[in-house]
Amino acid sequence: MGARRLLLVHGFGGSRDDFTEWLPALADLGWAAESVSLPVRARSLEAVAEFILASADDLGWDRFVLFGHSMGGMAAQLVALGEQGRSRLDALILMGTTHGPIPVDRGTIELGKAIVRDGGIPALVEAQRDRPGPPAHERVVRERPGYREFMEAKALAMDPETWLALIDDMVAQPDRLDSLGSLALATLVVVGEQDDFRADNERIAAAMPNARLAVIPDAAHSPQFEAPDAWWQAVSSFLEEVS
Repeated sequence: MGARRLLLVHGFGGSRDDFTEWLPALADLGWAAESVSLPVRARSLEAVAEFILASADDLGWDRFVLFGHSMGGMAAQLVALGEQGRSRLDALILMGTTHGPIPVDRGTIELGKAIVRDGGIPALVEAQRDRPGPPAHERVVRERPGYREFMEAKALAMDPETWLALIDDMVAQPDRLDSLGSLALATLVVVGEQDDFRADNERIAAAMPNARLAVIPDAAHSPQFEAPDAWWQAVSSFLEEVS
């Protein structure tokens, strides 16, 4: 492996700020790390994958380690399985993601789509405000000032048509588990123990020949906020090994 370069890609309704507070610590380890925000009109996983490669091109990176969270992890799989990814990735980190259609109740998805069509993203944020999340998420909401507002602001920044298109694409995407089984890339699969995507992450780690699984205790879908010390230990130790 050459220069230490790490590209971090957020999930659905996220932003580059999901990881910016970790950039100084990564720099201390010798990593040139960049966290990117996806384009407002990236309306398919393929479009997100294309943006990932274009971002690396803009940075002048011929090779790099790719970190994808949730939807970003789905697109990261497309990159890793594509011809360019096979030649450019030094390692892969997948967090809280899935290998196929998202494991979310279809009735819940259709209800969300109807709310967005009728009232836009603000109506969806309002509808979700009183719905409790996993215990780890609720703990961070209580303990970290401004966290709820931070999460809601990211959601409100989404274009509603992009939201609807990406939801449909994540539901309809084909299962990649067999293809991932042929990918020899060194991979860390990291997931919170309370994450609804946990079983999918366990299957990904079991299928990939050079993957390891890190289940983060007392964390849900955003362990970098919910259990930062354990998350950092898992990620930084993997990066040290692959470098």
